[in-house]
Amino acid sequence: MIEIFRKYLDLDWVLFLSTLPLLAFGLITMSSFTADQYHFDRQLIWIAVSISAFLVCSSVDWRFLRRSGVITALYLIFITILSSLFLLGTVAKGAKSWFTIGGAAVEPADFMRIAMIAMLAKYFSRRHVEIANIRHIIVSGLYAFIPFILILLQPDFGSAIIIFFIWLGMIMVSGVSKKHLFVVATIGTLAFSLAWLFVFQPYQKDRIKTFVHPLADVRGAGYNAFQSTIAVGSGQFFGKGVGYGTQSRLKFLPEYQTDFVFAAFAEEWGFFGVALVFLLFGLIIWRLFANALMAATNFETLFAVGVAIYLMSHFIIHVGMNIGFLPVTGLPLPFMSYGGSHLLTEFICLGMVSGMRKYSLAFHREDIHNEFVGPQ
Repeated sequence: MIEIFRKYLDLDWVLFLSTLPLLAFGLITMSSFTADQYHFDRQLIWIAVSISAFLVCSSVDWRFLRRSGVITALYLIFITILSSLFLLGTVAKGAKSWFTIGGAAVEPADFMRIAMIAMLAKYFSRRHVEIANIRHIIVSGLYAFIPFILILLQPDFGSAIIIFFIWLGMIMVSGVSKKHLFVVATIGTLAFSLAWLFVFQPYQKDRIKTFVHPLADVRGAGYNAFQSTIAVGSGQFFGKGVGYGTQSRLKFLPEYQTDFVFAAFAEEWGFFGVALVFLLFGLIIWRLFANALMAATNFETLFAVGVAIYLMSHFIIHVGMNIGFLPVTGLPLPFMSYGGSHLLTEFICLGMVSGMRKYSLAFHREDIHNEFVGPQ
């Protein structure tokens, strides 16, 4: 028992405990409007699996990831899995994004993000001094471009844009010059233009057009976004109460367990509940950056920052599309939306950061002692 206690003593408990209320908010929201507990029951199972994965990952010594061969193999494995979706994947909602395994749908794009963050952390950790060289931006961009295209062709614009933001955020943290950032923006604009012409499906174009003109077709392409903004606004300060959100209960708001869980929650809990959600996400991001600052090497620093960028991108895009500021992309809200793949990925990422924290603390133990006790 003492050994088990010591094993998890250095676990980042603030990071872990900050996720629990968010998990509870998600469960309460998805069970508020129907007697059918299908989503609630399955989400409980995924939460148990994800927390177990977090604890396992927290106990692993991740220094083996510093080896180039390990990172490259991990990256290539997930690229292969993404490629195999086109032959073996299951089509759902017009996208071939899932494998069906034993009745459970698994989305490889979620796990690809872990490999991407690790790959970029490894690449930039060895080249941070010469990051001003545009060659490194191009090479790292190719690492991101391959999964970006594979995911975009499923088609899954939301997951593809997360890959892009992870890459963009990590090159900015690594010290990219403003001139090169302009080049990146130009390339991104060109890529979006080509995607609009040759890749995007009609329904994806409709979502973006609806973002530009949200009230142009409130009974068609703009219906979801319009109902979502009504739900958020009707929550006012303290909300309508759990189970009394009319937009969700009367089925005006679609996909309230996944794509629009923030709107459904805001309608029930109001500004007060939304402020709690923002506070909890803020705590999670703060702990990730705190772990990044205390990391043993640049690799662990960049990995923790990459995880923070990944979660912030998801959070900002999900909230943005729920309040009508961004086009509807179908991205879940971390820790709250129904779904196993994204939840498991999020807890694996947090577990890896917590696992890295253990040997980071040992590395900085003398600095910590001097800060609180004073030098000997």
